Amino acid sequence: MPADLVLLHGFTQTGASWDGVVRELAGRYRALAPDLPGHGQAAHRTPSFDACAAYVRALAPARTFTLAGYSMGGRIALHSALTLGPSIVTRLVLVGASPGLSDPAERAARRAADDALADRIETLDIEAFAREWGSQALFAGQPPRVAAGAHADRLRNTPAGLAAALRGLGTGVMEPLWDRLPELAIPVTLIVGERDEKFRAIAAQMAERLPNAQLVVIPGAGHAAQLEDPAAVAAAIHQSTVSSSASA
Repeated sequence: MPADLVLLHGFTQTGASWDGVVRELAGRYRALAPDLPGHGQAAHRTPSFDACAAYVRALAPARTFTLAGYSMGGRIALHSALTLGPSIVTRLVLVGASPGLSDPAERAARRAADDALADRIETLDIEAFAREWGSQALFAGQPPRVAAGAHADRLRNTPAGLAAALRGLGTGVMEPLWDRLPELAIPVTLIVGERDEKFRAIAAQMAERLPNAQLVVIPGAGHAAQLEDPAAVAAAIHQSTVSSSASA
């Protein structure tokens, strides 16, 4: 029977952003990629980290599963794995993700910036904000096909939903989880793009604190490695699961 895999998307995306990875996994998993609160079909749901953990648990299969997340979805996945525990989440895969900001002053400044951006999002139409968000240096170097697909996915959202998600799930509102990383005895795969220098450094720091971590760098990819090279990300997910099963 295929293993169960839950995939959590990033801010401004929807579950459809994982379609390429799901195709590459070719039925080896029972994959579920929901729209997270504030996004897509779940725009009406109130976004918070605890609410997302409960939402994932309610949507996921009754048995144990591997939980994967990208960027914002990675932070939610990390929080959910710690909340739900190893009897439910048996593997964790984080793509371009962070455990949050440990410095209180930096976190407060980021929260203020996120709140201001949320206010601004509500004054824009989704087309305008989607173009603005996609023009960030974080996504520089994406192939035109990838950038176009990411833009189309962003248009599945609403300004009100994204503003709510930023207020409830932004980096500034997240309680930092750096000190809790040693609690995660389950296998954790950290996936980062080769060109994503900031998150490569974060992943290396996380790997030092996690008891059972594997760091995978996707050659040539940027921050959204699962969009730029879904085959490589799918291979990393599958290989880490196979390796874990063999060593169990």
